[in-house]
Amino acid sequence: MRAGLLLGLCTAIAFIPHISHFYQMGRYFYLSETTEILLYLAAGIVTGFIAGKEKKLREKYQDISEKLERSYKKLHEETEVLIEVEEQLRASQKLSALGKLSASLAHEIKNPLASIRGTAEIFLDEFPPDHPKREFVEILLKEAERLNNTVDEVLRFSRRQQDAPGKQPKLEPLLDTITRVATLLENKLYRKGIRLHTDIDDSTAEFLVDGDKMSQVLINLLLNSFEAVGKQGRIWLTVEPRERRMAITVADDGPGIPENDREIVFTPFYSKREEGTGLGLAISSRIVESYGGRIQLDSRPGGGARFTILLPLKRETDTQVPLHE
Repeated sequence: MRAGLLLGLCTAIAFIPHISHFYQMGRYFYLSETTEILLYLAAGIVTGFIAGKEKKLREKYQDISEKLERSYKKLHEETEVLIEVEEQLRASQKLSALGKLSASLAHEIKNPLASIRGTAEIFLDEFPPDHPKREFVEILLKEAERLNNTVDEVLRFSRRQQDAPGKQPKLEPLLDTITRVATLLENKLYRKGIRLHTDIDDSTAEFLVDGDKMSQVLINLLLNSFEAVGKQGRIWLTVEPRERRMAITVADDGPGIPENDREIVFTPFYSKREEGTGLGLAISSRIVESYGGRIQLDSRPGGGARFTILLPLKRETDTQVPLHE
């Protein structure tokens, strides 16, 4: 309104010189031209009124648009939360089903394992320490024990339980764990023509780990690489200290893992293989994280996937079981 009135006044003032020409022509002509000033003022007021209404409507619609946009964003965020909760619910249902299945199968699995272990102990007595086959019997015993621990690990994973308080792990040098795992998988790799290249730092002989759990992690990663590469493929196992951590790298020359799948490979039940359970990497990640470490996934230069386990050289918190003493 103010702007319209001001515009009318400016127009009226600009019209004054024009009126002066009609002043000498008579009163009628002078008053006729003077009334135009009132028309200019009225036009300015009406124009200002309409512009003011239009501005208020525009501001109102803009405010409504902003509110709708905020509502849409909020709805989108809530939808994402609902989808995430739904996925967690499905995962919880699977974990619940796994827990029930694990409880029913645990007894059936552990009884044959006890028999296998007892038979292996009998065979162990038959072979003296210097016998060439004694090493394989010892591996059989350790793997039977590892399988028994794996069953317990699956039970703990499905029930989301931690290790019992005060339970001490069986510590052994990382080099011994790697040697045992390499020996265990040697024949499997040989049959497929896969070459395993190792580059292990000497410090691994003094770096202590939970042998059972770390062998489980290494076997899971190596078997993933074994399934990924073709015949005559190559796998690299590298161990070296890196910035107050021990880095264990398992890389292969397979097709690699798509970028979109890298964030979910460690989630339970994720597997690209029909016969896969999708628990190997999930359990491995949980084992490593329970000791203050982490597993990283990226692409190997030249193609393929590369998993890097970073373990603390020393205990980082008082609640963690030390990997190195």
